Amino acid sequence: MASFEDREKGFEAKFAHDEDLKFRAYARRNKLLGLWAADLIGKTGDEAEAYAKEVVAADFEEAGDDDVFRKVRADLDAAGVSQSDEQIRTRMIDLLAEAVEQVRAG
Repeated sequence: MASFEDREKGFEAKFAHDEDLKFRAYARRNKLLGLWAADLIGKTGDEAEAYAKEVVAADFEEAGDDDVFRKVRADLDAAGVSQSDEQIRTRMIDLLAEAVEQVRAG
């Protein structure tokens, strides 16, 4: 019985670890996306970092990526930056892959 409980605890620990990595990867992706959008809008330095934090915070509005997408879409539109929905979503996918690599690297 102890062996079964040990396996169960091991699976729970792995699940928690995987969820933590997933959370950190998405947060990193959102920061990278915010920095990318800030550059397109013309923000640099502290302004760009502050904007990236706003993008990260936008992810807590609802489950999924739509809240982040809507924020970036609206801000790019407000700044007159021409990016299609497909370009933004493709950038989000590309940056998620980059973020996963960065989180795994430590």
